[in-house]
Amino acid sequence: MTDKTMTPEDVVSRLRSGMTLGIGGWGSRRKPMALVRALLRSGITDLTVISYGGPDVGLLAAAGRIRTLVAAFATLDSIPLEPHFRAARQRGAFELREIDEAMFMWGLHAAANRLPFLPVRSGLGSDVMRVNPGLKTVTSPYEDGETFVAMPALRMDAALVHLHRADRLGNGQYLGPDPYFDDLFCEAADSAYVSCERLVDDFATAVPQTLLVKRHAVTGVVEAPNGAHFTSCAPDYGRDEPFQKLYATTPWPQFAERFLSGDEKAYRSAVESWHEEQQ
Repeated sequence: MTDKTMTPEDVVSRLRSGMTLGIGGWGSRRKPMALVRALLRSGITDLTVISYGGPDVGLLAAAGRIRTLVAAFATLDSIPLEPHFRAARQRGAFELREIDEAMFMWGLHAAANRLPFLPVRSGLGSDVMRVNPGLKTVTSPYEDGETFVAMPALRMDAALVHLHRADRLGNGQYLGPDPYFDDLFCEAADSAYVSCERLVDDFATAVPQTLLVKRHAVTGVVEAPNGAHFTSCAPDYGRDEPFQKLYATTPWPQFAERFLSGDEKAYRSAVESWHEEQQ
């Protein structure tokens, strides 16, 4: 068996400008933020990003790294619309392909199964077809003759996800209320990188249903305690709501200068200092 442990810098060294990058999690929940911050420290740009969008999208959009975004939404959950995403979109900084949540899921399924598309009912009768004129419909070849949306596969060059536990072989476990399709992100990508709260020796006593990501779909594993901050990673920790509010209300250059001008250790130190100032 192969030891797949890496650092965030090792992961980013395998990424390139122009790639299609999937980012797991959902809104402001269990996002691989330590990996996203490492990506921001690189010169990588011109990305096509596929995400159930949260602050991962906001950070990359504000920094000018996104060429095209494929998303069902971009939210901070307790703040309905991601403000840095909104600002970048309003100034026309990137192209947006907006699809609904179910279409997104089936696009992941198609890619994970190496199919070019899957027929879905989602999107029919909605403006999704109008705002995505490239979408096609297909007719069932059987007696029903029903018309479906042909949802194209959401194939990715690489995917980034964050889980609660992982082993050195690439198996990953979630302990929270929802898997957030992280397994599909890994299986839909040519390479996948899992950050985790803690590395474990094995999963001999784990509940099988919690073993979400399998080693065959994982290229690298990064131990990144608090690596989803400021998003939630329940039950390990909740969302840092005060800091998220600061992020949402601070002009991007000011936020980036204070919190993103150094490495991950500097980020954690800056966040800790800010919290101390609020006491």
